[in-house]
Amino acid sequence: MIKKGRFITLEGSEGAGKSTLARTVCKWLESNQRMVVLTREPGGTPVAEELRKLLLDTRNRGLCDTAELLMMFASRAQHVNELIVPSLKAGSDVVCDRFSDASYAYQGGGRRMGFEVIEALEGIVHPNLQPDLTLLFDLPAQVGLERANKRGSPDRFENERMAFFHRVRKAYLRRAKAHPGRFAIIRANQSLSKVKADTLAALEERLR
Repeated sequence: MIKKGRFITLEGSEGAGKSTLARTVCKWLESNQRMVVLTREPGGTPVAEELRKLLLDTRNRGLCDTAELLMMFASRAQHVNELIVPSLKAGSDVVCDRFSDASYAYQGGGRRMGFEVIEALEGIVHPNLQPDLTLLFDLPAQVGLERANKRGSPDRFENERMAFFHRVRKAYLRRAKAHPGRFAIIRANQSLSKVKADTLAALEERLR
């Protein structure tokens, strides 16, 4: 696959502010005369959004870990083929709120499924596609959950225990350490203005 656009992902656990900061990233790209597509995971296409509803619904507490992981990658397969790859080939930069690093963190770390099975699914779903830049918004799990709980009723993931989110954070940081050329870690436990400034500085350094 020949990419014309750039693939930029935003990662981090609950309450990191990714949705707000994704708009900051898009505005910076547009100011540099780039065409931009903003999307999210799970979701991004009609089929993937239906899977998102199932994954986040608190009524589905009996969903087993394997089914959860496979549903994540089923959603991702549709997203990659229907939206992400066509947009990149058309020359647009794609800004995505979460991608496969989230599966390493949530299912691999949080659910303790390990990284090997996720690597295998990556090889099936998007063997020739990796982000050009991943912005990891890192903050303590307790701070993130406190922020998330202010937004409204928690979803199926937000109802997990604190130990789950400690494992998620640890897995994210492990991914960042393993791929320093792709990841930029931004401290999200700061004022929004400071986090935005650090985000813009990372974009200037990595993409200018």
